[in-house]
Amino acid sequence: MKVLISGGGTGGHIYPGLAIARGLEEEFDDLEIIFVGTKQGLEADIVPKAGYDLKTISVQGLPRKLSLKLFKSILKTGVGLIEARRIVKNFKPDIVIGTGGYVCGPIVLAAALSKVPTLIHEQNAYPGITNKLLSRFVDRIALSNIDAKKYFKSKEKTILTGNPIRPEILKKDRSEALRDLGLAEDKKVILVFGGSRGARSINQAVIGLYPKIKRSNLQLLHITGKQDFDFVIEKANEMGIKDIERGNIMIKPYLYNMAAALAVANLVISRAGATGLAEITACGIPAILIPYPYAAENHQLHNAQSLEKKGAAKVILDDQLTTELLNEFINDLFTDQEELIEMADASKNLGQPEAIEKLINLIKDLLGV
Repeated sequence: MKVLISGGGTGGHIYPGLAIARGLEEEFDDLEIIFVGTKQGLEADIVPKAGYDLKTISVQGLPRKLSLKLFKSILKTGVGLIEARRIVKNFKPDIVIGTGGYVCGPIVLAAALSKVPTLIHEQNAYPGITNKLLSRFVDRIALSNIDAKKYFKSKEKTILTGNPIRPEILKKDRSEALRDLGLAEDKKVILVFGGSRGARSINQAVIGLYPKIKRSNLQLLHITGKQDFDFVIEKANEMGIKDIERGNIMIKPYLYNMAAALAVANLVISRAGATGLAEITACGIPAILIPYPYAAENHQLHNAQSLEKKGAAKVILDDQLTTELLNEFINDLFTDQEELIEMADASKNLGQPEAIEKLINLIKDLLGV
């Protein structure tokens, strides 16, 4: 069986595609998978490192306003469609799967026009423009968030599957994770992260919490992102916090063992990307979310509000974030343990740990196997 997967631009589009590829490999023996992306996107680095062949096409996002740049984008997308049709013709896939990003447009459309079975996966509560356009042509639309369903006209095509996550996220034992990270078992843990590059506004607000956390019975695991690490360490040193590997405050630029961090967290403070939220809810962790204000279609705000509406998270807008407000939220939650427990239950109810199984079954149904 031949499978073509396309998704790019951000990790939130790429990692679900890789999770689907791994799931298919466990299900089928005779399998050939290729990815389609762009030379400029993160997929050009991530996909080959994951062990998959990557074909690239010429395409870029469409500006929202009428301009010369818009016409150039349309022309480039036309070239990308020609390249995509060539890839589909040469590879002859049994199914084409799009996991988001504008690169999916030409390749999924080329497959649909060639009568190849097609599936798109929408990770966010508010769909991106590419998936909304493709929804008219594809055979199935897999949703990570039920709130996205109302934005698609073809309701009969939409199926709630959830967002596939790394299997190790669900397997990590908490006691083992505490030992791995050097954290105490008798103290609650607050996990802070802003994505692989960090988030300056979150980091600045959290730095102000250091003196309070140091005197409290809480532990803070602060993942700053690599570009902000030196800045955060400098501020910590000014406060007399020198040892960042032990004690109530642990500061790291990046953490490869996120499975351990999620296993120990009693509260998460983070952005509201779809993949991160899928992992948080699968683990049943309450969250304070600060959506990235410049995300396409402001989808992180929609993601965060969806969790807040269901009782699993509190939301602070980026331009309203301060140390004082964040401290107030944290104090309220750890003072009122009942609310924290209710949020954890709501988070767990939203989790879709079986997402990859649902997606594989959906693919098998499309293929008639």
